[in-house]
This record gives sequence, C-alpha cells and structure tokens, in this order.
Amino acid sequence: MEFERMKRNILLTLSLLFVITVIAQEKLILLNEGMWQADNGRVTYFEDGQIVSNQWFRDKNGKKIGDTPNDIIQINDNLIAIAVNWSNIVQFIKPDGTAVAATEDIPNNRKLCSDGQYVYVTSYGHECLTTSGYKNFDKGFVAKIDISTFMVVAATEVGYEPEGIALYDGRLFVANTGGYAAQEDHDYETTVSILNAQTMQVEKVIDTHVPNLYGKMSQSGRYLCINSPGDYYEIPAAALIFDCQKALDGDANCFVKFDAAATYNCTTRDGKFLVVGSAFSYLTGGYESYYLTIDPQILMESEGSDGISESLPGTLLSDFQNMTQPYGIYVNPYTGYIYGTDASSFESAGYLYQWSPEGQYINKYKVYVNPGHFLALPPDGHFTGIRPLQTSNIKHQTSNTYDLQGRSVKAPQRGSILVSKGRKYISR
Repeated sequence: MEFERMKRNILLTLSLLFVITVIAQEKLILLNEGMWQADNGRVTYFEDGQIVSNQWFRDKNGKKIGDTPNDIIQINDNLIAIAVNWSNIVQFIKPDGTAVAATEDIPNNRKLCSDGQYVYVTSYGHECLTTSGYKNFDKGFVAKIDISTFMVVAATEVGYEPEGIALYDGRLFVANTGGYAAQEDHDYETTVSILNAQTMQVEKVIDTHVPNLYGKMSQSGRYLCINSPGDYYEIPAAALIFDCQKALDGDANCFVKFDAAATYNCTTRDGKFLVVGSAFSYLTGGYESYYLTIDPQILMESEGSDGISESLPGTLLSDFQNMTQPYGIYVNPYTGYIYGTDASSFESAGYLYQWSPEGQYINKYKVYVNPGHFLALPPDGHFTGIRPLQTSNIKHQTSNTYDLQGRSVKAPQRGSILVSKGRKYISR
C-alpha cells in the first residue's frame, strides 16, 4: 500500500514537472517596419523556436498595423503600446495581440516609455491635441498619454526632433537629435532634456556637445546608452554612456563619450550593453561597423579608460558580420536568450536570429521587411517592469511633412535607393 502511494506521488510530481516544462518560455513580438510610406508594416509573433505568424496583428484584428511601426513597450500585465510613426498613431494591444485603442493625436511619433499609468512619447512634430486643446511648438515635444482614457493629457516642448526617451527616478530623459538640420533652419541638437514626469516641466538640459543623439537608447538602471551618427560628413559617429543619477545630482561629469557608433544597442541581464554599430559617411559612401560589450559602471568610474570590450558573446560577432545588414539586437530579460535581425536588402523579407544566453547560434527565421524592434513577453504572463519604473487656446496650424530621413516632402513618396560598394540601401 505504501509503495503504491509513493508511486502515485512520484507520477504526480513528474506530471506537474512536465506541465511546467511545456509552458512557453520564449514569447517574442517583433515589429517589421516595412517600406516607409508603403503602409506595409507588420508584426511577427515568435514562440519557442517557431514563427507563429508574420502578420500577427492582422490575424488578431483583421486590419493592418499601419505605416512604419518603430517602437514597442509593455506597460503592465494587460497592455502593450506600439508607436506607428508614419500612421501617426500609438496603437495599444493586449499581450495576445488584440487591439484595445489607438491614440491619433501625436504626429511623427518616435519612441516610448511608461511608468505603468502613463505612456510618454517623443515626437518630431510641431503640434499635439491634448485634453486642454491644441498645443503648438517650434521644436519637438514629449506627449503624456493617460492609459485609463488613451488621451493625451499633457505635451511639453524639448529639443528639435527628440528621439530616445527613458524614465529614471520620476524624470524623463530625452535625447534630442536635430535630425532635420539639413532641411530646416536649425543646427543639430547636442542635448538631453530632463523633465519631471508628473508635472511635465523641463527641469534641466544637459549639453553633451555630441550632435544628433539618434535612435532608441537602452537603459541599465541609472545608465543610458545613447547613439550619435554624427553629421554623416565631417563629424564622425560616437556614443554616450549617460549617468542619470549624476545628472540629477548636478555633476557635470554625468556622461562619457566614446568613438564608436551604437546604432543598435540593448541591455543584458547582468546590466551591460551589447552594441552593434553602423556608421555611414557620405564622404566615403561606405559603412564602418562596431561590435561592443560595455560595462557602464566601469566605464563611468574609469572616465572612459575601461569598460569597453570589442567583442560579443559566443558566436554573435561572426554571425552579425555575416549578415547582409544588421538591423537590431535584443536580450530577452526573462530568459537571457539573445535575438538579432538582418534587414537584408531593405526591400525583401529579413531574418530573425536566435542565440542561447551564452551567445551560441540556434537558428534563423524568415520574417518580413525591415525587422528591428523587439518585445519579450513574460513566460508566466506577469510583467515585472524590467526597466526600473519610478514612480490656452492656440490656433490649429498645419505641420510640415517630412520623411524619416528628415527631408521635406509635399506628398508621401516611396524611399529611394542608395548604392554603396555594390550593395543597395534604402534611404529612410
């Protein structure tokens, strides 16, 4: 009798272990930008070694995601936000892909962050409809969306063409690019604006003396990794490790510049940054590549003399070097698995690569056009907030229209092709 009871207990334990092991561990949402102004952005859903769908949003909702989705974040257990740049919407979905709402009042939206109650969005535009009426700006702005209503409750001017945005200790850190400098009557920006997230007032502006702080920036606690492609001519590409705490404390030495592009960067589970950089020069017509692992704490403490390794884990370095056009890098913060994308020709389907947490190549998967923005879903469905989350009547005017490269256009046109060293690049 005792033996039979023990056997039943063992079988029950094994069956429970089996149930645990079959819970999906790798749940990844991938944004494919598509061709800019072609309205063919798509969402890929990947789960445990399989592409479930390369048109996941359409499968779930019976409609397209829109034109050029370019950022994605999770807000809480039940809500995700996607910035769809050329469609001028912030799309909200459930983790199962079901559309919830879309905020349409933030033109030329770029990057996102959230404190769980509000979503903060950077915009290159010059106007924004808020709950208190239209706001007009000479430069770019940050909008604040209340997720209980999906309405913009505040908007604040920052620098020209703001890009990356991060939240630390109740403040928003916004990297300004001035990316339209060649088309508009202003210079490249060199600043990081610091806003109080509650009041939406600008508290400080840090001048880094590094122009064109472009792209999504990664966050590791108090540290940010910020890319600068330079001016594509005389000023070379560079990158910054920015210490948010030092900036708040008034320390002038709150950032370290290093001479390498950090075009695509992400945060590892041990707080480092992985960087795949691509610096383009109109003078040479070519690209220079960088592959780095950065320890931000060591880099700051050594004032730039240590903390950067010209390497990537496992086989990542050789795998990225063999890609046609690297377009993104990401570490699943829940499991440590590493992902990267290859945009290939920029006009045809790209590829999603997967590596083990140690960086050993697993496989690659065909996805869609220009895949580059990632979000891992928690295996148990519980979002833990991987990044630290701290808690007048103006006449409406028509904004100018620009493409993603900063060129003024009268009407949407398809992107042109640049040719460099026998390879095609879509101008974006």
